Amino acid sequence: MQIEISDNTFTLHQLGAAYWHEQQMLLVADVHFGKIAHFRKYGSAIPKKAIVRNFERLDQLIKEFKPYKTCFLGDLFHSAFNSEWFYFEDWVKQHNCQFSLIVGNHDIISPSKFESLGFLLYEELIIDTFLLTHHPEERDRYFNFCGHIHPGVKLAGQARQTLKLPCFLKKSNQLIFPAFGEFTGNFIVQPEDDNQIFVITPEEVVLIE
Repeated sequence: MQIEISDNTFTLHQLGAAYWHEQQMLLVADVHFGKIAHFRKYGSAIPKKAIVRNFERLDQLIKEFKPYKTCFLGDLFHSAFNSEWFYFEDWVKQHNCQFSLIVGNHDIISPSKFESLGFLLYEELIIDTFLLTHHPEERDRYFNFCGHIHPGVKLAGQARQTLKLPCFLKKSNQLIFPAFGEFTGNFIVQPEDDNQIFVITPEEVVLIE
């Protein structure tokens, strides 16, 4: 789905990322690399092949949009250094775009590890009238892109069935991204009257009025 914000064009993708056309930038939040390896280490029955799923999804986005830049809006890694770093290192080396990371609360791996791969690291990033952060921020004269919340919605059907789906939550001055990573979970949000909910389905992004 394509939307306009402050005279800029963004494509919201059903994989949970957005492409900023004017900046040729892919925006992704809360990948949480390393979470699957962390769970497996402590006995969770998650198949090892699940580790590559996040990389495959990112590859799909890069192939589709061919971004000049890719910016991760925090929590790129879930916790301390583990075996998934080596998958990540190999993946980065396969791509030519400029990678940057807005450091999130889970990003505790040494900055030098990212910088050795050519990453640019920021506490926050301002581009024109847009403020890119990990935690949601409100600041006069800026529109905020952020993650951290892992927004989702609960939809109810006529037969009393319910379905929980991730979403983009758009406020008057903010767009909160869904968590991109597998096994990250969702926080069910309660939108206010002026909010827009862009629900992610396997095939498309749908605006819920």
